[in-house]
Amino acid sequence: MTNIKIKRAYDPASPSDGFRIYIDRLWPRGLSHETFHYDLWDKEIAPSTELREWFHADPANRWSDFSKKYAEELQNSPQFIQLKDIVKSKPVVTLLYSSHDESHNNAVVLEKILQQS
Repeated sequence: MTNIKIKRAYDPASPSDGFRIYIDRLWPRGLSHETFHYDLWDKEIAPSTELREWFHADPANRWSDFSKKYAEELQNSPQFIQLKDIVKSKPVVTLLYSSHDESHNNAVVLEKILQQS
């Protein structure tokens, strides 16, 4: 079984991260392509632009609905099936995200769904 972790893109890379997957649609602000280490950048696994913008307009009150809507987007995504296969093939995977909120972001939702798969 794969050990799945989540980590901010701004935190230093570590050998214990295993296979690093950046899961946001937008490049992390302030990080250079030379210094940000990832093994896969899967833009299509990120929440849709519409869902991301809707959530960021009122994150304190929309977390529960965001989680459900993002899970629905994932279940309808062929890219998610490919991601699950990649994750299952690795002993350790770290999902990288750029949000400041460590408890309420797409990586939290994605990790939970991958753990259940």
